[in-house]
Amino acid sequence: MIDKYVLALAALLALPFAASADNTPIKAKLYPDIITALKHNADARRGQAAFRVCRGCHLEDGQQRAKSQTPLLAAQHDTVLIKQVLDIKAGRRHNPKMHPFTDDLLVSTEDIADIAAYLSLLPPTPNNQVGDGKHLAHGKALYERDCASCHGRNGEGLAVRFYPRVAGQHYAYLVRETLESRDEGRRNTDADMVRVLKSYSNADVEAVSDYMSRLRGD
Repeated sequence: MIDKYVLALAALLALPFAASADNTPIKAKLYPDIITALKHNADARRGQAAFRVCRGCHLEDGQQRAKSQTPLLAAQHDTVLIKQVLDIKAGRRHNPKMHPFTDDLLVSTEDIADIAAYLSLLPPTPNNQVGDGKHLAHGKALYERDCASCHGRNGEGLAVRFYPRVAGQHYAYLVRETLESRDEGRRNTDADMVRVLKSYSNADVEAVSDYMSRLRGD
């Protein structure tokens, strides 16, 4: 078992908001399929081979095309990838385009853990899509007020609490997913995040997404 999963696995018998060793909530319900994946001794080499199912949309290196609403996967935390893909597989996250590719005949829960291990080791892209740069000061203010406490000052996220890396993500994808989270169409977004986003206008979402897309995560 990988050491960084100890806090996550400690939530096995807990309610959706489980306390970590320092009593900080882990804002992710650890369903049995997620626990199975976290316990799996993931192998990045097996994951690279299993990733062939995903390459049609996500490309061989997980970088994805600029101007795409499909996410960059390279350098994302493996815990985040595991949770999000398994949430789609189980219907806890709404993503009808991707759902067919999570079928057991294509990828098992263990395959998903292997793929996540592979992608987490890939370097982030240096040339992701960004916004028009016109409202970065506003985006920065929103991010530092509402987002940095979970996603990190530099957008690095936090693996043991399932907080995704947002640094260097494609702007169009950030806009789409933030709007979907605000409007509760994504279904698995943290309730606290939904409450914060409810006050955001579309322009606010675009500004903060532009700012996040320019962070480097370090």
